[in-house]
Amino acid sequence: MTLLFDPLPIRGITLPNRIAVSPMVQYSSQDGFANDWHLVHLGSRAVGGAGLILTEATAVSPEGRITTDDLGIWKDGHVEFLRRITDFLKSQGSVPGIQLAHAGRKASMQNPWVGSSALSPEEGAWVPVAPSARAHSEEYPMPQALTKEGIRGVVEAFARAARRALEAGFRVVEIHAAHGYLIHEFLSPLSNERTDEYGGSFENRTRLAREIVSAVRKQWPERLPLFIRISATDWKEGGWDLEQSIELVKQLAPLGVDLVDCSSGGLVHDQKIVAGPGFQVPFAERIRRETGVMTSAVGLIERKEQVQEILAKNQADLVLMAREFLRDPYWTLRAARELGHKIPWPAQYLRAAPPESPARKPFDAGTPRAKGMN
Repeated sequence: MTLLFDPLPIRGITLPNRIAVSPMVQYSSQDGFANDWHLVHLGSRAVGGAGLILTEATAVSPEGRITTDDLGIWKDGHVEFLRRITDFLKSQGSVPGIQLAHAGRKASMQNPWVGSSALSPEEGAWVPVAPSARAHSEEYPMPQALTKEGIRGVVEAFARAARRALEAGFRVVEIHAAHGYLIHEFLSPLSNERTDEYGGSFENRTRLAREIVSAVRKQWPERLPLFIRISATDWKEGGWDLEQSIELVKQLAPLGVDLVDCSSGGLVHDQKIVAGPGFQVPFAERIRRETGVMTSAVGLIERKEQVQEILAKNQADLVLMAREFLRDPYWTLRAARELGHKIPWPAQYLRAAPPESPARKPFDAGTPRAKGMN
């Protein structure tokens, strides 16, 4: 029952365990800037012992936001506070990762606790972009089909974002190509009605994903891992499916993708998801088996026994959790204690740790930022 705490080497870094914090959008930014909420939200999971901590979907351009409250990395000014966050995550022994995203036709919306409608002009609405001029549903705004020049701009935006992510101290980049956002919209025939080299055939529909991966990898050092999150299926007949996902991964691995984060759905409002505990794990297992590429499992995974089983059966190399980390930022420390496994505790929390638990070095807020930690 200690596979959860096995290190995972990927390129030039080693994750200290197999437990990762999944990206969770917080809708708490202004003009894309991170703030104290993000520091506490992500930092508390690092204090809690998670090996990899991924930011929420972080927009590579203003029009790539879901809402006006999304986190961003489209300008150099965003880097400074993100660097403050990555410094803290590293100080706790966690690896900081960032998910780079473009919302595509699911952009220009209210944040969820305000409403579920498209933004009004008074609220700062903009015209979303997509592969085709087809809205996600009646509640969403009508997007504008991207021109080829616009597509090149998206690819360049991802590349610039990767360069800023490096400056901000992140050590893992994940490209968001799932959940009905822009890259996924190009992949699926349900949303991509183009007749040029970016639409129609599988080769054409996957072109944007390949171009973005290649552009990001040119900016992202060879020593650092590159992940991609995909929706393994649209959960709708005639859409993107697991077989196409497997073929996509075979294309992306030679371009520098190290791990595939296997989620599903989000493209169409009438999807028929069959959900349950670990319902997406079979996607991670089959992609891993048929491509030889590392995968992560995510989706309704809450118990340490689930994580152990996934790892023991070689269904995935890494397990991402979201809701359970919202309930318990210290899930990793608790799981180790219950299993009798000794992992480092924050020195400040040792009085609550199991006997003889090793201590992490306390974080010194007055210490200058370490150099060369990119």
